[in-house]
Amino acid sequence: MVRPNCTNRKPNTNNRKSTEVTQSDTDSPCLEALELECIRDDRTLFSNLGFRLERGQALILEGRNGSGKTSLLRILCGIRLPDAGTVTWGATDIGKLGPDYHVHTAYVGHRDGIKLDLTLLENLAMAQALGKPGAVSPEAALEQVELYGYEDVLTRNMSAGQQRRLALARLLVTDSILWILDEPFTSLDRHGIALVESLLDRHTGNGGMLAVTSHHAVNLHSTPVQTINLSA
Repeated sequence: MVRPNCTNRKPNTNNRKSTEVTQSDTDSPCLEALELECIRDDRTLFSNLGFRLERGQALILEGRNGSGKTSLLRILCGIRLPDAGTVTWGATDIGKLGPDYHVHTAYVGHRDGIKLDLTLLENLAMAQALGKPGAVSPEAALEQVELYGYEDVLTRNMSAGQQRRLALARLLVTDSILWILDEPFTSLDRHGIALVESLLDRHTGNGGMLAVTSHHAVNLHSTPVQTINLSA
């Protein structure tokens, strides 16, 4: 049985932005996990797991391979049920909310989830059409991940790192409060990692939330971070 080790890290707020994602100031949902348990192949990955994540904050999940990081993200997405415990959004079980919860979330998993036979611009246009469109245009999103000028290139002709940046650019074109990211730095070089970290900081600075797994250090300079080590 694994009882996760939780730590909190104070942010540096010097670069904090004052704008917020599209939502009423009076509506401040939080994501809360209560006594979660996850069992896989008759093995308990974690139990009695609890945390509370509010707007402007990040949850970083650490642990060895097989410790349950991806399983926990899938529970937070609502695509896997916990074996015990509940996940609530604004004090309501996410299972009861259904699409009223999912409209506020965006998920990028191990795989990029992009269409190789579409252009970069077509991929982002499709992502925007399938989700809740945000204020950032596909062209602007490509510029923010330093892929501007490649909008009409087939995705299959891009490098693995460029494809990963395209996958993460889908987050920018939808209006989602909670970004759930499984190993977002996969295939990225140092510059790409720093670029994505700045986007994550900007999202929380605008009132968003993050739930992230990573085998790399996640350097968020203006975001309150809670770390859970599922191997501790």
